[in-house]
Amino acid sequence: MRRPTLEAVAARAGVSRATASRVVNGQTTVAPHIRDAVQRAIDELGYVPNSAARSLVTQRTDSIALVVSEPGTRVFSEDPMFSTVIRSASVALEAVNKQVVLMLASSAKSHARVERYISGGHVDGVMLISMHGADPLPAALSRLRVPVVSYGRPAVPVDIPYVDNDNVGGAEIGVRHLVETGRRRIATIAGPQDMIGGQDRLAGYRNVLRDSDLRSIVAIGDFTRESGAVAMRQLLRDDPDLDAVFVANDLMAVGALQSLRHSGRRVPDDVAVVGFDDIEAAKYTEPPLTTLRHPVAEQATAMVQLLLGLFEGGPAEPVIMPTELVIRESA
Repeated sequence: MRRPTLEAVAARAGVSRATASRVVNGQTTVAPHIRDAVQRAIDELGYVPNSAARSLVTQRTDSIALVVSEPGTRVFSEDPMFSTVIRSASVALEAVNKQVVLMLASSAKSHARVERYISGGHVDGVMLISMHGADPLPAALSRLRVPVVSYGRPAVPVDIPYVDNDNVGGAEIGVRHLVETGRRRIATIAGPQDMIGGQDRLAGYRNVLRDSDLRSIVAIGDFTRESGAVAMRQLLRDDPDLDAVFVANDLMAVGALQSLRHSGRRVPDDVAVVGFDDIEAAKYTEPPLTTLRHPVAEQATAMVQLLLGLFEGGPAEPVIMPTELVIRESA
């Protein structure tokens, strides 16, 4: 069966090909009753626009690149943040008839590939996720003059609008909760220090301890469960008498709980634990994890709205979302 043509749509609707083309391409200079007639013809014939030809007319691809600066083993791992962001952004873009092109960029070779693809005009805009301090993509993409937004504040000084949560303030809330419940030897398992989230959550921890005249006890992880387990063992060796730990994300907190259990420490009797993220698994750890909730799905949707606004010449102001302490049995 031959694919229905635009000429067939125009004939069915009783309009010229040029008028049918204007409707298909979303132009607003067509009377409502004519637009309705063309749309009925499209539905009846099952007409699907030729995307290449349409792009020539509209100068748009209706595709958005979602660039994740992590290897596939990390993106498609146990960390639910990536799947939540990808799913939520895809749903928000689908609602406005745009599609996501997922691109992984964890090496110099992949950075170059992403830059070539985007400079070739294959997408209308870019969303960046999980950037590390030395990531060259933010600056490279900003030079291409393509609309770019970031999930999280960029670690490099580049003028890109972003959506983030209050990492410093959230960490302060969590650590202050430990202080107010009587904990005096409070350690932290910080995130990677080449990422803004890791830096800011460590800064929030240190702010509270400095104000409380307590000593900082720090180990560094990489936001994975295994790194949390390793860091917790290190902290126990360095200070066996610690009575609390603030962990920069919930996956590392899950690993920390495992190490505490293996060491014979009771949670929260001996060591209280506070995480950050409120992933689904936080409700089912043993004991259930006290943590800082931030709206990952809502942040991803806000990132899409920020990018769509840039297409229309809207403001490029950052969007900062609040965090909320969720108290469970671990602290």
